[in-house]
Amino acid sequence: MPEPSVQTYAELIADLPTSQHHVTLAELRGAVEANRRKVVVLDDDPTGCQTVHDVPIYTVWDVGSLIEALREPSCLFFIMINTRSLPEAEAVAINRQVVANLAQAAKSVQADLTIVSRSDSTLRGHYPAETDALREELEARLGWRVDGTLVIPFFAEGGRITVGDVHWVRKGEQVIPAASSEYARDPTFGYHHSDLREWVAEKTGGRMQAEEVLSLSLEDIRVGGPHRIAARLAELRGGRVGIVNAVIYEDMDIFVLGLLRAEAEGRRYLYRTGASFVRSRAAVEPRGLLTATELLPGATRPVPGLVLVGSFVERSTEQLQRLLQLPGVRAIELQVTLIIEDNSREAEIQRVTSTAAETLCRGEIPVVYTTRRLIVGEKGASLRVGQKVSSALVEIVRRLPVAPGWILAKGGITSHDIATKALGVQRALVAGQIAPGVPVWILGRGSRFPALPYVVFPGNVGQAETVAEVVQVLHRSKE
Repeated sequence: MPEPSVQTYAELIADLPTSQHHVTLAELRGAVEANRRKVVVLDDDPTGCQTVHDVPIYTVWDVGSLIEALREPSCLFFIMINTRSLPEAEAVAINRQVVANLAQAAKSVQADLTIVSRSDSTLRGHYPAETDALREELEARLGWRVDGTLVIPFFAEGGRITVGDVHWVRKGEQVIPAASSEYARDPTFGYHHSDLREWVAEKTGGRMQAEEVLSLSLEDIRVGGPHRIAARLAELRGGRVGIVNAVIYEDMDIFVLGLLRAEAEGRRYLYRTGASFVRSRAAVEPRGLLTATELLPGATRPVPGLVLVGSFVERSTEQLQRLLQLPGVRAIELQVTLIIEDNSREAEIQRVTSTAAETLCRGEIPVVYTTRRLIVGEKGASLRVGQKVSSALVEIVRRLPVAPGWILAKGGITSHDIATKALGVQRALVAGQIAPGVPVWILGRGSRFPALPYVVFPGNVGQAETVAEVVQVLHRSKE
């Protein structure tokens, strides 16, 4: 099947059916409460909480911590496993260990679970290896019969939508088939198909043929409604895969209400999703963007913070260029060619650390960014270079002798490693979003800087000016 072509958003949605169903938040929340399953999101990088607020996130998964998480009042919590930055074998091992510990914790507190494997809305990650491992462990340890896996990469805030089974990436008024985007050329997770049925066949190596993949269409959702969705989901048996089309949150809310009806009949599914499914599945009420007053209460003058940019994608580089044009910002380039060599690594880390500390002491904002030229090699080599870059950024933050007022980390691997290895975060609270799709954590006790606002900025989110706008909000400290 030929790949679809780039078109305008208006052209794409012009002939779609009008929804004949409306799901209120109260109706959705009632169904979630009746379901009584704790939603546990295993996040393969730190950005999946970008659609929710007032939700706990854990970076550890020992049994004791998971018991604590299951006892939290929220119906939802995240476990940040960061597997997208790891080789597949390590990613699989972590998924298995998390489920082993979750099973023990759930039995201890008599909790029922829904497991979401949250991954990239532009289709990068260890699929199907992670969902295969989850299914095997859940069936072995909790006695589940997993009826199927639902692939739902919809992410409204980032313009990632699925229409006619094709996944699209929106850029302004244009929509680009996912396989024609830069994300499909990822050296580790690249792919060739935008039709999600074909993508599943590609990623499973033909184990699941495209025609075997169940498609839940916009016709099913908008015309058939929750009743039709529940009936179609009954067709998923024996581990079959289904994909879900969605353009707006209303589509996802209708789908989730039908899904909860299917679960109420005893069915169990795994979910490989983008971030928007999580908001609908937990019936999280939308809230406005966070303000500096909320994040930095009591501040009466500009609060300098630290910006770290590790992401290499084109969007991140555009955003970095705009950020560096702001007054009061100092560019500090971390030379990748130096930090990947043992004989020059230490001196480069020390240079950047000292410069960042001096900049903060002057009341300015240090922007530490890696060389914009991506060093690639074979699949494993690219991951190793990324890990060396990330570990250098960790060392810089760990050695920083002054406390910033806030930290913004750009890129999934970067933000995870800074949080866990430099700041010692084990639990944080997702306060909300400071820009669409850009979450802010409030660091918990036990971290290096308790109560610090930590902006987890995905590499592929926002417009060219978005990072600069976020930094301006934080640095002004009030609106």
